[in-house]
Amino acid sequence: MECVTALNSSKMRLRVQCLAPGEIDHELIWLSASLVSLGLAAAWLTVGLPWPLCMFHEITGLPCVTCGMTRCGIQFFHGHFLAALKWNPLVFAFLCGVTAFDLYAFAVLVTRAPRLRITFGAELQKKFVRSAVIAVLALNWSYLLLHWRNF
Repeated sequence: MECVTALNSSKMRLRVQCLAPGEIDHELIWLSASLVSLGLAAAWLTVGLPWPLCMFHEITGLPCVTCGMTRCGIQFFHGHFLAALKWNPLVFAFLCGVTAFDLYAFAVLVTRAPRLRITFGAELQKKFVRSAVIAVLALNWSYLLLHWRNF
């Protein structure tokens, strides 16, 4: 059985490969971590413990980069996707990504299929990804500051 398929680009390397002996099973680890986190968050809210307070918001009255995260998550898991998107677009995108990854990880673990691995080779590509993450955080915070009265 062929277990390695590679797509090479000047920007990144995409591989589909079988899990090698001794290799870290990222799919199992991150699926477990996300499900445990979801369970703990659901238990926290079900028991009625207080919502986390944002010190930045308490001091300045303005939303921080992650303000609306709890409300976004609640709306997302109730299936109110537009409301979740309005609370915090970055958290909404993150929750969509985690959901997609969890479905992929579950399918790979159940079927024992080859795993997807993405690597960035050159330092320039790594800097680009870091800059893109900072830009996305800044855009999200700008959105939240424009809608600060909702918080």
